[in-house]
Amino acid sequence: MNRPAPAHRIALLAFPGIRAFDVSVITEVWGVDRTDRGVPAFELRRVAAGPAPVPMRGGLALTPDRTLAWLPRAGLILVPGLDEHTAPAPEPVLAALRRAHARGTAIAALCGGAFTLAQAGLLDGRRALTHWALADLLRARHPRVRVEPDALFVEDGNVWTSAGTAAGIDLCLHLVRTAHGAEAAAAIARSMVTAPFRTGGQAQFVERPTPRTDRGADALADVRAYALAHLDEPLGVAALAARAGMSPRSFARNFAAATGTTPLRWLLEHRIAAAQKLLERTDLPVPEVARRAGFGSEVTMRQHFASRLGTSPRAYRASFAGEGSNQVPISGFAASS
Repeated sequence: MNRPAPAHRIALLAFPGIRAFDVSVITEVWGVDRTDRGVPAFELRRVAAGPAPVPMRGGLALTPDRTLAWLPRAGLILVPGLDEHTAPAPEPVLAALRRAHARGTAIAALCGGAFTLAQAGLLDGRRALTHWALADLLRARHPRVRVEPDALFVEDGNVWTSAGTAAGIDLCLHLVRTAHGAEAAAAIARSMVTAPFRTGGQAQFVERPTPRTDRGADALADVRAYALAHLDEPLGVAALAARAGMSPRSFARNFAAATGTTPLRWLLEHRIAAAQKLLERTDLPVPEVARRAGFGSEVTMRQHFASRLGTSPRAYRASFAGEGSNQVPISGFAASS
């Protein structure tokens, strides 16, 4: 008789004042059973210093089901932001975070949760980010933190931080994608009715005046849809700009304003995502996967997989293709025994 695969153990770290939105995001990504859609089984635990309900804004409360003593069993610890961003976290929580990091456990903070990690000293000398409106405050309160000026999420030393609000969703889906493959992340994103991914290096927001018409936005949307349907073809900025009825310079400027990234970077990320799906879903030879995803050659695809995913296409397929595949850990983020 085959035993079911062990659940991947995730800890939601709870203490007074955590943001209900961040708690909801974490719960929606890891707390819903989607094994019928090919998503691995997750064991999400609400971990706090004691058994008492943890108060949140708006009269809400979160009831813990584990204490801090359970944290060594978790492969990933998630830290929500606080409504009062600079409020001191309880010392037992900070000490537990330090011990977890010393064990090599992956730790991820959403939005203002970076302040909690900074209080624990886990961001000293590391790159980190938070909501764009809090970046200066984080830099002033914790000068040893290398605050990133403009990104959605970033990792340094197995410690992840994200920008505000919706970027927490992006980080959570990225963590699933990294550990369990693009298909698992896409299945979760579909059920949440959200985009499968936005790249971590994408701008948090772009300040620009409200356009007088939607004509330019429609043209850019049409170009993106065309590009996604023709990833296997050469797609240069000049050709895409012509399709949008813009000069290459105007197209690049408007594309970055609309998406927060450059046309070529956007294309690359979608080609990598297309290759991941083909490697997971099909038995196509790797050179054919490279052709269909628009890389032209296996060598080029292998170079981009190495730089973006830290693995090769063949190793990625070995890890994620088919049911019951071995999952790749995010450092300490792995299935529990």
